[in-house]
Amino acid sequence: MARSRLYRGGSLIREDFPVQEISDHLADPATLIWLDLLHPSAEKLARVGQEFGLHELALEDAAKAGQRPKLDRYRAHEFFSGYAVIVEPGGGLRTTEIAAFITGQALITVRQDDGFDIDDVVARWDDSPDLADQGVGFLLHGLLDHLVDGHFQAVQQMDDAIEELEELLFAEDPGRIRQVQRDAYELRKSLVGLRRVVLPMREVVNTLMRPGLGVVTGPLMPYYQDIYDHVLRAAEWTESLRDMVASVMETNLSVQSNRMNLIMKKVTSWAAIIAVPTAITGFYGQNVPYPGFSDHFGLITSSTLIVGITVLLFVLFRRNDWL
Repeated sequence: MARSRLYRGGSLIREDFPVQEISDHLADPATLIWLDLLHPSAEKLARVGQEFGLHELALEDAAKAGQRPKLDRYRAHEFFSGYAVIVEPGGGLRTTEIAAFITGQALITVRQDDGFDIDDVVARWDDSPDLADQGVGFLLHGLLDHLVDGHFQAVQQMDDAIEELEELLFAEDPGRIRQVQRDAYELRKSLVGLRRVVLPMREVVNTLMRPGLGVVTGPLMPYYQDIYDHVLRAAEWTESLRDMVASVMETNLSVQSNRMNLIMKKVTSWAAIIAVPTAITGFYGQNVPYPGFSDHFGLITSSTLIVGITVLLFVLFRRNDWL
């Protein structure tokens, strides 16, 4: 599957034209082409590489999944690799890889699966038709803007999830306590993955904004500066969320330790209370004569001691917040 667009003089001329016509359109230096390939075969990717003069190493990176976010420069083009992210309800992180070849007249995007919302990128282009005459930097801006906005939204969702965990920290329900533990570990795992996606984007956008590259024109510079600002905020926010998750996990352990200490105090207090009647009845159960032996007086004395000392211990432990 392939999608395509043709711009000429800053205006959208055609959409979804046959790939075989690309050579004819490239002959006109005023044209701008976008070509999107969804999980292309090696043969098709090689044909596109020959059509646009793409480097074989860049084609190899585009065909293989698991590339790190980066911007590689070649003689005739640049190669970009990035990830769109989605935070799932349980706190898990789902990533979708996208690669892009940036030439003087074209932007070729390669998607490994349909998890990437390319329609949103197209909508961003349609919302800014006045920038279409700025060349390939216009198309690349829509792509990067979509990716970075997704990163920022994912960080915000994780921040909300951490706040919900903080509210559950002091819950007494055992089910919620286990939920805090599971969600905290899941969020920490997701933040590690998000950090690997977000942090390299700083260098990518910063490299694109360098004057010597020639991708970002003067009118596009404020828009790329806005993207760079969002990248920095997302990266800093991600780092702070890592500290927050670590704090939640440490607090949870402290709360569990305090609860265990409280339980141990209660168990110890009741054991001390139960030990009193056990000791007294054991003493009066001796088979030797003692004051009150074989007399009602002994029964009354032992019962009074049991009740009196038990009540006294209960009051003392309750006053010291042990019960």
